[in-house]
Amino acid sequence: MSVTVTDGRESKLVDRVAKLDWQQMVTSLDRYGCALAKDVLKTEECRELSSRYDREEQFRSRIIMARHGFGRGEYKYWAYPLPETIQTLRITFYPRLAELANRWNQTMKIGIRYPDTHAEYLEQCHRAGQLRPTPLLLKYQEGDFNCLHQDVYGDLVFPLQVAFLLSIPGQDFTGGEFVLTEQRPRMQSRAEVVQLEQGDGVIFAVHHRPVQGAHGAYRVNLRHGVSRIRSGQRYTMGIIFHDGE
Repeated sequence: MSVTVTDGRESKLVDRVAKLDWQQMVTSLDRYGCALAKDVLKTEECRELSSRYDREEQFRSRIIMARHGFGRGEYKYWAYPLPETIQTLRITFYPRLAELANRWNQTMKIGIRYPDTHAEYLEQCHRAGQLRPTPLLLKYQEGDFNCLHQDVYGDLVFPLQVAFLLSIPGQDFTGGEFVLTEQRPRMQSRAEVVQLEQGDGVIFAVHHRPVQGAHGAYRVNLRHGVSRIRSGQRYTMGIIFHDGE
């Protein structure tokens, strides 16, 4: 599902992603399992995406989190065709993350390798019967939270994803920090809290990553979530690279 970016706004978005400090972000991902991507989306882009939440025709399903024990709040999965901004983020973040994912898999002695382009990877998902788009838009209000979890959706799982904050902390909402936990073998779990500003993205490992120990690399499992919203309303967009069953 290849897309040529011709719109001027999307070309600017491609440039912003290219100009991120990728060396620093990859170092952070190797060390902590997550990295901050600053100022990827502009205020008007964040507002435009948030405003789509009530346009039911753009989404394939709505999930009320409390009904499934996921926490409190709700989210919607976008339908194909995806908005251009979301599609652009998918195809521009993917190649650099695929390079890292392949290195991680080699380190963990996992035989899976990811192709160079997101279009090629989606073809693999679709051949495996994973046809449904997974990018989502989340809405939290006062008292809402997201339990620690992993976004898997099928046998094919791309091991990194990105979440973008669309609201303004301290103005639109308080609380609602992004939380990542790491379960280390024979050790207590480690938590990482990422402070985001509007338009920032957090890149993080979906389910596991390699860690260098005294006797070589070992695998740790990760889960992510969102702490309780203390006031206001918080919108977040999740960019997941594999499609679901």
